[in-house]
Amino acid sequence: MQMDNQFPPRKVPSFCSFRYGLSLLLHFCNVVIMAQRMCLSLTMVAMVNSTDALGSPNTSTEEHLDHIKNPVYNWSPKIQGIIFSSVFYGVLITQIPVGYLSEKYSIKKMIGSALCLSSLLSLLMPMAAEGGEAFLLACRVVQGAAQGSVFIAQHVMWAKWAPPLERGRLTSLSLSGILLGSFIVLLVTGFICQSLGWPMAFYIFGACGCALSLLWFVLFYDDPKDHPCISISEKEYILSSLNQQVSSRTQSLPIKAMIKSLPVWAIAFGSFAFHWTNNIMVLYTPTFISSKLHVNIKENGLLSALPYLFAWSFGILAGHLSDFFLSRNILRLVTIRNLFNTLGLLLPAFFSVCLLYLSFSFSSTTIFLILASSTGTFCMAGVLINGLDIAPSYYGFLKGVTAVIGMIGGLISCTLCGVILNQDPESAWFKIFFLMAVINVICLLFCLVFGKAEIQDWAKDIQEHTRL
Repeated sequence: MQMDNQFPPRKVPSFCSFRYGLSLLLHFCNVVIMAQRMCLSLTMVAMVNSTDALGSPNTSTEEHLDHIKNPVYNWSPKIQGIIFSSVFYGVLITQIPVGYLSEKYSIKKMIGSALCLSSLLSLLMPMAAEGGEAFLLACRVVQGAAQGSVFIAQHVMWAKWAPPLERGRLTSLSLSGILLGSFIVLLVTGFICQSLGWPMAFYIFGACGCALSLLWFVLFYDDPKDHPCISISEKEYILSSLNQQVSSRTQSLPIKAMIKSLPVWAIAFGSFAFHWTNNIMVLYTPTFISSKLHVNIKENGLLSALPYLFAWSFGILAGHLSDFFLSRNILRLVTIRNLFNTLGLLLPAFFSVCLLYLSFSFSSTTIFLILASSTGTFCMAGVLINGLDIAPSYYGFLKGVTAVIGMIGGLISCTLCGVILNQDPESAWFKIFFLMAVINVICLLFCLVFGKAEIQDWAKDIQEHTRL
């Protein structure tokens, strides 16, 4: 069976190589970014807790000290919802501009500066909360813009650092930090709030981010050929493997060609379905657990965290399997992308339906819930990196556009779920999961029919071979 492209047969160290070290560094950057984003959803419980035993004798000093350690604010549920959602508006507005600019300017400076800004804002978050909800909202929006810049710009770096046979492993390793960060923050934030006070959660995650941004500026270079620490053999391997794909483009974006390109729309539809499903499972899993399993809040937190751990494992597994199939000539690249798109979109739909009809016990419900929430990460080796296959020269812009389309799907799904749960609580979960399954199947069929994995003609016109 022939591969889509001919790649250098030379073997160089992989897991001990510099490119895998960078992927691991980016993995931890994503862990911290997600911790900074999600910790507010848990600290909010302490920030608005107004159950003090007012009027109890001999407790005034304790209450005063506790208020210093855990300041309490009188925010309504509506204000809390606005504060929660504000970060997503910041993320949304940066996707396309950053995707476009990341192809023109230094990735090193963009990611390092954005990570540093997000971390500094995390350190300032308790002070902003003390200043009022308006200051906190402003901080969250700007922090969201910084985090969105990191998420988009990191995709573009792999156009120059990831050999085609290792794209799955490198991208899945770095992106899986998003999932591990979510798991960690759900486990440790409650303990931090209880032991050290909720402001310490922001200080700890902010300080970690500042340290990682310094490491990033020291260790990362935009192009492997300019890096002073990488070995000669690894540098030659990366450059030779990309000599037919990496280019420096000088012409304007082929917008019309992109709009007419069915493979681009296949990525957009796949991204829409992925974010639709992911937002439902991330935001409404605790609600589903509470309504169906009737557990206490600590057990709910643990059950809500478990899917992230499994999703982290599945994401890394998907990357390794995709590269294994490609390097051994077992499957063509387009077949690999279709396989993992099928797993990432069909399995969550299947296990969600199982939740409706086959959940006869606590254990079966838990298993199906974990699988429905975690198997979507197989898309990390499918639609989420497919843009790098079809247009490496325009990957940043393409990723920004498809990410915005995906986020729109996510916003629609979580809003619609809220409406359905409010109007018809009895049959709400049937409607939510059935609609999710239908959307996933429709988008998957579009991906399977029109998805491609070779560089498109409109992305080849201004290609230039990389010189060693």
